[in-house]
Amino acid sequence: MSNSEVRYAGFWIRFIASFLDTLFLALPVGIVIYFLSDGNWFDFVQYQQNLQMAMSGNPHALDNQPHTSFRWELLFEISVLVVTVIFWDRWRGATPGKKFVHIKIVDAKTFEDITNKQAITRSLGYIPSTLLLGIGFFMIAFRKDKRALHDLLAGTAVIYNEDILT
Repeated sequence: MSNSEVRYAGFWIRFIASFLDTLFLALPVGIVIYFLSDGNWFDFVQYQQNLQMAMSGNPHALDNQPHTSFRWELLFEISVLVVTVIFWDRWRGATPGKKFVHIKIVDAKTFEDITNKQAITRSLGYIPSTLLLGIGFFMIAFRKDKRALHDLLAGTAVIYNEDILT
């Protein structure tokens, strides 16, 4: 595949894929971790109280933050990373959300499948993409190759899966 034949996936299609992955991957993993923690991952009661206070217009709704267990949060984050990398490996650069919208992650130079090193680097690259006020993600909208900060760090690109489209 030459560079001129590649159709890069833009911001909105990647946003939709990410939203679907939250529903299909992160949410189920989160539910399992919550029950494994016997409810000790985070304090739902405090969340509910904060929500009720906020809905009633109370300006002190966020004064008391719910207790969160770092150990269970870390287990959740690692579990999501492992599940994601497994999907990328098995489905040639796609997760359920990406597969649903017919896009995949590839090496930015060769357009071949990504390596495990690239997958892990890309996943960890979400941290600076997020911490920089989300600018790492919004780069997609302004770059010709539609690459986000985490793509640049990992040497990856997200393209339409032409095998499925043709």
